[in-house]
Amino acid sequence: MAMFIRVDVDNSVVEKTPSLADKLVEVCPVKIFKLSSQANAVDIVEENVDECTLCDLCMQASPEGVRVVKLYE
Repeated sequence: MAMFIRVDVDNSVVEKTPSLADKLVEVCPVKIFKLSSQANAVDIVEENVDECTLCDLCMQASPEGVRVVKLYE
C-alpha cells in the first residue's frame, strides 16, 4: 500500500477512448500503469505508486479517468 499518494483510475472512462490505456502505460515514467486483462483498461502496479513524481502526464492524458490523490495533505 502506498504511503504518500493514491492513484485512482476510472476504467469506464478509459474504455471509451481507443488506445487511451496504451497511452497511460506509455506516458508514466515510473510504470504505475499496466495493461489490464480487460480490453482498453489499465491496472495499477501498487509497488510503483510511491515512485510517482507527480508529473501529471497521466491526468493530462485522461483528466476524467485518472486522479492522483496526495494522502499527506
